[in-house]
Amino acid sequence: MNIQFITNEAGKKVSVILPMAEYIKMREALEELEDIKSYDAVKARKEETVPLDDYLEVRENSQNE
Repeated sequence: MNIQFITNEAGKKVSVILPMAEYIKMREALEELEDIKSYDAVKARKEETVPLDDYLEVRENSQNE
């Protein structure tokens, strides 16, 4: 992994340069973690759920009325 850091005048790291493949890999991992966090938040609500097929059937029936 070829990571480069950009520093300010004081030598403090302020930015990073990394290969595009590594960036894409990190973004995908972050998106997956965000999805897991969203899923966990919804499950924690303990709300009643409806299977998608049931919802679509009810929706279709209500549109035909």
